[in-house]
Amino acid sequence: MQEQVRAIPEGFHTVTPHLVCAGAAEAIEFYKRAFGAVEVGRMPMPGGKLGHAEMRIGDSRIMLADDFPDYGSNGPLALKGTPVFIHLYVEDADAVFQQAVDAGAKPVMALADMFWGDRYGQVEDPFGHRWSIATHKRDLTMEQMQEGMQQMMQQQPDCAGGQQ
Repeated sequence: MQEQVRAIPEGFHTVTPHLVCAGAAEAIEFYKRAFGAVEVGRMPMPGGKLGHAEMRIGDSRIMLADDFPDYGSNGPLALKGTPVFIHLYVEDADAVFQQAVDAGAKPVMALADMFWGDRYGQVEDPFGHRWSIATHKRDLTMEQMQEGMQQMMQQQPDCAGGQQ
């Protein structure tokens, strides 16, 4: 009798980031140092590039592969940036932020206590991926967050495209 196959494989969630970058093997080593990633497995291609790899950060899996520009698979360095952030919720945002910077990430947004209830900051890794790092500090309603955003906009009108 054939065993039932799970529609979502063990260890995965409904949404799983799949990162593409030049130097995927080096990126995995960076993520180990920066975020405590654990490598689950890799499939090297002839020539040394990674066709597919998986790692785990906390309770979440992330897929990773080298870029293959001839097949339309480009990483953020080739694209000169990325509009996508990988969001990490962690127990201690300050410690993880510093660990990432010590490993070679570039601070993009300093850690601060934010109006939506998180201690939050952003870094860019050496492979062009942007990471937001947060620790949830306060539970707020959408209305409370909206009020906090409006207060921030009044104090910093140039933030988020506001008028000066």
